[in-house]
Amino acid sequence: MERLPEDIRVGMNVFDSEGHHIGKIDDLKFPENAIAPEVEVSDVDDVVDDRKETIIDAVAEAFGREDIPEPLRSQLLRDGYVHLDASGLFAADRYILPEQISGLGADGIKLNVTRDALIKRPH
Repeated sequence: MERLPEDIRVGMNVFDSEGHHIGKIDDLKFPENAIAPEVEVSDVDDVVDDRKETIIDAVAEAFGREDIPEPLRSQLLRDGYVHLDASGLFAADRYILPEQISGLGADGIKLNVTRDALIKRPH
């Protein structure tokens, strides 16, 4: 998928391309231009957004003080992401990009990649 599905929600189960349950969604961010997809991202500032969220607020809320390197931070904010709360005792949380989602079903979201292909959340 090129965009996050509109029906995606926090708490949904996540399954990898092999059908393994790998965790649940604990956060997500729709792309900067989700309020007006036909408008280029650079022009979105002129569109009224009820969330009243600036890019600085979005970065602070999404990543806190974590060290997310550029250009990854910009890509996550531009394209949107899903944050995976990974299952397993030693499993690292990960970020899912829209293009890594193959579909959405009653059980949750299905990915077109395995857990290892997802971006690990820095410690």
